[in-house]
Amino acid sequence: MINLLENIYEISIAVLLLCSFIFVRQLRKTKRKRKLTTFEYTMYLITQIAIFLWIGSFLLLTFGV
Repeated sequence: MINLLENIYEISIAVLLLCSFIFVRQLRKTKRKRKLTTFEYTMYLITQIAIFLWIGSFLLLTFGV
Protein backbone atom coordinates (compact mmCIF):
# COMPACT_ATOMS: atom_id res chain seq x y z
CA MET A 1 0.00 0.00 0.00
CA ILE A 2 2.84 2.40 0.84
CA ASN A 3 4.52 1.72 -2.52
CA LEU A 4 1.28 2.51 -4.34
CA LEU A 5 0.96 5.83 -2.52
CA GLU A 6 4.60 6.70 -3.26
CA ASN A 7 4.03 5.93 -6.96
CA ILE A 8 0.90 8.08 -7.03
CA TYR A 9 2.83 10.89 -5.33
CA GLU A 10 5.66 10.71 -7.88
CA ILE A 11 3.20 10.64 -10.79
CA SER A 12 1.40 13.68 -9.39
CA ILE A 13 4.68 15.59 -9.18
CA ALA A 14 5.46 14.67 -12.79
CA VAL A 15 2.02 15.87 -13.92
CA LEU A 16 2.38 19.14 -11.99
CA LEU A 17 5.80 19.77 -13.54
CA LEU A 18 4.49 19.02 -17.01
CA CYS A 19 1.61 21.45 -16.48
CA SER A 20 4.03 24.08 -15.18
CA PHE A 21 6.25 23.76 -18.25
CA ILE A 22 3.21 24.03 -20.53
CA PHE A 23 1.95 27.08 -18.59
CA VAL A 24 5.31 28.86 -18.84
CA ARG A 25 5.45 28.06 -22.56
CA GLN A 26 1.96 29.50 -23.06
CA LEU A 27 2.88 32.66 -21.15
CA ARG A 28 6.01 33.08 -23.29
CA LYS A 29 3.85 32.90 -26.42
CA THR A 30 1.46 35.45 -24.95
CA LYS A 31 4.40 37.67 -23.97
CA ARG A 32 5.54 37.77 -27.60
CA LYS A 33 2.09 38.83 -28.81
CA ARG A 34 1.29 41.41 -26.15
CA LYS A 35 2.42 42.75 -22.82
CA LEU A 36 1.55 40.46 -19.91
CA THR A 37 -0.84 41.72 -17.28
CA THR A 38 0.49 42.12 -13.75
CA PHE A 39 -1.13 38.86 -12.67
CA GLU A 40 0.24 36.94 -15.69
CA TYR A 41 3.73 38.33 -15.16
CA THR A 42 3.61 37.41 -11.46
CA MET A 43 2.49 33.87 -12.28
CA TYR A 44 5.20 33.63 -14.95
CA LEU A 45 7.91 34.54 -12.43
CA ILE A 46 6.55 32.38 -9.60
CA THR A 47 6.21 29.34 -11.87
CA GLN A 48 9.74 29.69 -13.23
CA ILE A 49 11.19 30.11 -9.74
CA ALA A 50 9.22 27.10 -8.47
CA ILE A 51 10.48 24.91 -11.33
CA PHE A 52 14.11 25.85 -10.68
CA LEU A 53 13.72 25.35 -6.92
CA TRP A 54 12.21 21.91 -7.49
CA ILE A 55 14.99 20.90 -9.89
CA GLY A 56 17.62 22.10 -7.41
CA SER A 57 16.07 20.30 -4.45
CA PHE A 58 15.58 17.14 -6.50
CA LEU A 59 19.24 17.10 -7.52
CA LEU A 60 20.37 17.73 -3.96
CA LEU A 61 18.16 15.01 -2.51
CA THR A 62 18.88 12.46 -5.22
CA PHE A 63 22.59 12.93 -5.84
CA GLY A 64 23.66 14.73 -2.69
CA VAL A 65 25.48 17.32 -4.78
